[in-house]
Amino acid sequence: MSINCREDLLNRQAKVNEEIKSYTCRVLVCSGTGCIASGAQKIYEEMEILCRDIDGVTVEMQKDVPHIGVIKTGCQGLCELGPLMRIEPYNYQYVHVQPEDCKEIVERTILEGQPVERLFYRDHETVCPHPDDIPFLNQQTRIVLENCGKIDAESIDEYIAAGGYQALAKALGSMTPQDVIEEVTKSGLRGRGGAGFPAGKKWSQVARQKEKVRYVVCNGDEGDPGAFMDGSVMEGDPYKMIEGMTIAAYAVGAEDGYIYVRAEYPLSVKRLRMAIEQAEANGLLGDHILGSDVNFHLHINRGAGAFVCGEGSALTASIEGNRGMPRVKPPRTVEKGLWEKPTVLNNVETYANVPKIILEGADWFRTIGTEGSPGTKTFSLTGAIENTGLIEVPMGTTLRHIIYDIGGGLKSGAAFKGVQIGGPSGGCLILDQLDAPLDFDSVKKLDAIMGSGGLVVMDENTCMVEVARFFMNFTQRESCGKCVPCREGTKRMLEILERIVDGKGEMSDLDELEELAHMVQSMALCGLGKSAPLPVISTLNRFRDEYVEHIRDKKCHAKVCTALRQFHINSEFCIGCGKCAKNCPAGAITGAIKHPHQIDNNLCIKCGACKDNCNFNAVYVEM
Repeated sequence: MSINCREDLLNRQAKVNEEIKSYTCRVLVCSGTGCIASGAQKIYEEMEILCRDIDGVTVEMQKDVPHIGVIKTGCQGLCELGPLMRIEPYNYQYVHVQPEDCKEIVERTILEGQPVERLFYRDHETVCPHPDDIPFLNQQTRIVLENCGKIDAESIDEYIAAGGYQALAKALGSMTPQDVIEEVTKSGLRGRGGAGFPAGKKWSQVARQKEKVRYVVCNGDEGDPGAFMDGSVMEGDPYKMIEGMTIAAYAVGAEDGYIYVRAEYPLSVKRLRMAIEQAEANGLLGDHILGSDVNFHLHINRGAGAFVCGEGSALTASIEGNRGMPRVKPPRTVEKGLWEKPTVLNNVETYANVPKIILEGADWFRTIGTEGSPGTKTFSLTGAIENTGLIEVPMGTTLRHIIYDIGGGLKSGAAFKGVQIGGPSGGCLILDQLDAPLDFDSVKKLDAIMGSGGLVVMDENTCMVEVARFFMNFTQRESCGKCVPCREGTKRMLEILERIVDGKGEMSDLDELEELAHMVQSMALCGLGKSAPLPVISTLNRFRDEYVEHIRDKKCHAKVCTALRQFHINSEFCIGCGKCAKNCPAGAITGAIKHPHQIDNNLCIKCGACKDNCNFNAVYVEM
């Protein structure tokens, strides 16, 4: 039934909340991409069957006797510990759930209200029955991720029950478009896609254009390796982002919007489509939204996975059906964007912040975060850390707090070495910067960028030269090739880095690397090209000794660069069986039968076949 006014919305909210309260028990199965990859769909299906077979009770989908609900939520945060499950009203959080656990969960928890304790998270010796008991979760401040893991990701009714679309109703009912822009401007919301440009300023620039055809575009491309924040929002709470886009459209006078999602996010696309269809069916999207004269239609475009399409002008070119390549600016997107019309372009997280700002006010938003970067920031926390997953913390939170208090420290007690922030276009922060606040301005001063929010934690076993080579390899492959500095500069930089990790580098390479890095940074056409050298610049500044070690000593202290390995045979253990020599593809091993053999490292190709085939542990590696 269509919702035509705020009163209809409040009535729907009350009705759905009553339905939710009528459940004896609700089973919330995490169905984000991470948990689905580890088997959450089987958990959902098994719980659905078991609950349906309980005498007199059917699952939520059948709607007959809604005593037990089995629903699919978005990401519940603890990605590495999936499949995850929460049980209401007990608020139990189960981790590593397997299909064989489902029967016990039904018998003990659903029918008796008793926990299955072996499925609880354990913080060292402390058992954590509830989400609020888990340090990874209870030290977050969730605005964007407020509903993720708590509501049915495929039900607009549950979003409405959680207060969804109240902000849109307020905007349309009691605020002018200029009021909305002023509130967003006053809040200090900055674009969460990486550059940190003030959202309100961008909206006002579009609103004042003479051209009356305008567009609202959402960047859901998220091409950084290891980043999955925007994908988690689109999977877990697509309605919040759509509501934010609709408010933006009202503010700037746009009637059409586009969501650009990378093709590698099929679940995001599926749930966005469902959310759009449900919003249209309920009068919350399309023509005459909430019974008003406001019209807004949303379309989904799937990208082909090009990293450069995360750049604004390349993204709009891709939507238009052209090759995704950046263009020279000005004119900027706010003046001539999609189809050369004024365009608001923000990312998923930025739009998802808008409803709460409109509902609670700019002054409330500014109480969170820092003066220059109000609000929160979502991060994907990955790498050599105990607890990986999705987090949201106030701007200005330190790396130390994120890594040690929320993330639980480094795995196996290894020593901290650095954090790559901002993806392949970001930089590396080190031990001395653990207490530096993470906000747009502070991070920029450290030769890094906030980026979309990827945090890759690295320990003492990480080779920083290889890290720089890895990210440069990515950015070089993803370069669109339009401008010479990026196309050729990144290629030359990659060639130098490959020589160094292969043990063929020269000291003069370091000067050439720095020269090339600064050339690309200052002369590349787009923001992605300008930031491509940052991993090299930051690692050269902070880990120059590792570069020197690779070049001068032909050694990799972290024992990562395979080309620098040297294989030797311990004569005390070698019995002269000859198996190593028979399996050596380079003919680098010599020796008489029943006598110790030797390896000629000038011929050795570092394949490791000798070590793999030795039954007496006589072959060892030096680096």
